[in-house]
Amino acid sequence: MSRQHDISRIWDIIDKVGTCMLSTRFAWGLHARPLEARPDRKAGLIWFVTDLRSDKEHEIAAEQEVCLVFIDAADQAYLSVCGRAVMRRDHAKAAQIWQLTDRAWWSGPDDPNVGVLCVRPLLAELWDGPSSTVATAFEFAKAAVTGGEPDLGENRKVTVEM
Repeated sequence: MSRQHDISRIWDIIDKVGTCMLSTRFAWGLHARPLEARPDRKAGLIWFVTDLRSDKEHEIAAEQEVCLVFIDAADQAYLSVCGRAVMRRDHAKAAQIWQLTDRAWWSGPDDPNVGVLCVRPLLAELWDGPSSTVATAFEFAKAAVTGGEPDLGENRKVTVEM
């Protein structure tokens, strides 16, 4: 497959899955937490609305390298995106990417605790498995009955510089 196809597949997964685990460094190791991604494929950026009172702001200020993990269990696709992150107090950008779900944590994009996190992807690793869990279950059942090997289709790992 072409590099452009792989990059498109990566953005498709980010768009579809939406929520990822963001990992940052802190003094004693790594810290991961779920965040709702707001991808901007055209700009090559992934945005998040986030709380300025969290540890993320301090961890990213000290170390900009982050990792995002997206899992599409239905398609058996596992995506790890490494990139550089920047925290900003930008209420205009928060308003631009604001979603109704954000009201669960803040009063609106102008809330003084609202910040935006911008991640520029640098490297992505994608593990793509067979997309049908029904077909996979059938293949395991068939193998159990016949004593043969299950035909699980194409499994591939792709590493792409973004």
